[in-house]
Amino acid sequence: MMHRFPIRVYYEDTDMAGIVYYANYLRYIERARSDWVRDIGIDQNAMREDGLVFAVRRVEADYLSSARFDEELQVETSVQQVTGARLVMEQVVKRGEQRLFEALVTIVCVSDTGQPARLPANIRRLVH
Repeated sequence: MMHRFPIRVYYEDTDMAGIVYYANYLRYIERARSDWVRDIGIDQNAMREDGLVFAVRRVEADYLSSARFDEELQVETSVQQVTGARLVMEQVVKRGEQRLFEALVTIVCVSDTGQPARLPANIRRLVH
């Protein structure tokens, strides 16, 4: 299951050379994950009310090429692994077919006290 999320590079996303500042790729993939979660029917507000939230545990990132001001990009998100405790996702930022940025992101759940928690069974079913 591949989720695609469009991104437009705004001036505020770039450095003085008009190139996307490296940390903004993390913002792009975060937005794409939030959109993906909403699209598959997970209500993060309800999760929070139940005392659980998603948290990024690990990010492995590779910067392959530069994006520039006003370009249209796309973030592709796919699930690589689901266990009782974590969700591993691949996210790729592309310009057309060219890969600009790749990340392997590990997501976990934590309780409202900050303690690790299992991924709820209904969420594991939705992402399989």
